Amino acid sequence: MDGVVCIGADRFETDEEKRQNSLKGIPNIGIGGGSIIKKAIIDKNARIGFNCRIGIDEIPRPDGEYPTHFVVDGIIVIPKNTIIPSGTNI
Repeated sequence: MDGVVCIGADRFETDEEKRQNSLKGIPNIGIGGGSIIKKAIIDKNARIGFNCRIGIDEIPRPDGEYPTHFVVDGIIVIPKNTIIPSGTNI
């Protein structure tokens, strides 16, 4: 992570919750292994899957609202409780 503000989580998930997440195909709260994130703000309880690439290129991003995030002044903002599936590129 480079130039990232990560707000954290309100709580830790139990082993049972993590098992249920796996069965449902959703990432656990936090940032999955192998993910690379640059120039982003990640709000509370976000779920970012494994091997995601967020903001790692130098391509200018237009400000706006997108299905999983916002872009404000070129900064990617992942809102509270957002789920970013494994392998996502933003």
